[in-house]
Amino acid sequence: MSSPLTSLSRVAVLADSDTRWKWGALTARRLAPEATVDGLLLRGRATPTPRQLAEVGVTVDELREVTVAEFLAVAGDRNRYEMVVLACVGGAVQALLHGVAHRQRHLAGTARPVLVTGYVGVVYEKLADGLLLRHGADVVLANSRHDAERFREVYAGVGVDPEPVTECALPFLDGTPAVAAGPHRTEPAQPEPAGEQRPFTLTFAVQPSVPAHRADRAYLLRRAADHARAHPEREVLVKLRSRPGEHTTHIEETPYQRLAARLPGGLPPNCRLVYGNMGEVLDRTDLLVTVSSTAALESLHRGVPTAVLTDLGIREALGNHHFLGSGCLASWSELDQGHLPKADPEWTARQGVCPRAEQPDAYAHAFDRARERVARLAARPQLPPPAPYYTPTTAPAYLPPLLARYQLAPDGAPLAPRAPDGAPGLSRALRGAVRGAARGAYRHGVQRVAPVIRRMGEL
Repeated sequence: MSSPLTSLSRVAVLADSDTRWKWGALTARRLAPEATVDGLLLRGRATPTPRQLAEVGVTVDELREVTVAEFLAVAGDRNRYEMVVLACVGGAVQALLHGVAHRQRHLAGTARPVLVTGYVGVVYEKLADGLLLRHGADVVLANSRHDAERFREVYAGVGVDPEPVTECALPFLDGTPAVAAGPHRTEPAQPEPAGEQRPFTLTFAVQPSVPAHRADRAYLLRRAADHARAHPEREVLVKLRSRPGEHTTHIEETPYQRLAARLPGGLPPNCRLVYGNMGEVLDRTDLLVTVSSTAALESLHRGVPTAVLTDLGIREALGNHHFLGSGCLASWSELDQGHLPKADPEWTARQGVCPRAEQPDAYAHAFDRARERVARLAARPQLPPPAPYYTPTTAPAYLPPLLARYQLAPDGAPLAPRAPDGAPGLSRALRGAVRGAARGAYRHGVQRVAPVIRRMGEL
């Protein structure tokens, strides 16, 4: 049976960070497996670098940076794209929806693409805020049954149609299942070639902003190093998200690379920092440790024992409260003693995680409903303008400044770009150079100067 989306010839992904690019590009491939995919990177603080894009391991047919105005001019027309995945922060999604609606209302006969959005991982904070900012999209993807139920409750609670909420799964839960041996796992996660052996591998998947404080981050790194010293027969990998100076979805004020350089005694020989695609790292992982990273769901899907740390408490600010009832909560002290957490199957099922070794075909059908909904919408001659919940009437003090951040007027119309004062005749090339310099200065200020000022204020 052929895919219901074989008629789609060209789709696009708009992403504003490395993690959202990973989610958006993979989602587009799941929804339209035979279509040409263009990548559009929203210009801003967290625009991913070529290395970050390569690390995700997703290739597209065309890739370029765009502003909001450029996106609306290019991607707001169905003649160019039949579907667009909006893989952006909630505020950007809201602005883009208003921009597309304005364009469609003021350009007679304009047919727009199907607009799809969602979340890149675990939704443990700002549930109502994030969902209402995404309202107005044709499809709001929920990564699990648990999320779908919560999303529909939020939309019904404000009196809007919850029909766009569509259950699927995280698009990157597709790794090879791990190999278990007895009650305590001692074999590697992947079968090794004949004659080759590797040690039991613990991977600590760090996060850019959780925990936020330097002392907490230093503590976690020290415990990883201590675990390596206590278990010289094991290999401990500290999986990093980015290199110093690169930008992610969240600002990383205290990179683990810097903490490792200052760790008393340094890292032991069997503990090292690693980069790369998370799936490839999980291929050689026997125990995944994290505070609350989405990597935990990837690990659980593969059947790898997964520990969600409780050392800093179980708190909403850390996001590890999301794993209550999972069976994965554990401390470094317990892991030092050899504990291997065992996930609760009912909890994982509600989170959209189906251990592949137990349900090898479940993931193959996770996107069926989403594909069918997109297909139905794409088959219509014309879709109405997006109608977000937030309007100048429902949120007169919230919406206009939000749209202004993305250079849109309160009605969604693009604001005319202003040249620097005293230089109305700047050429396009010079304006581009000025924008590039300003962008670099902004990123430097956010990533370098601001954290230093904040740390000085804590002295």
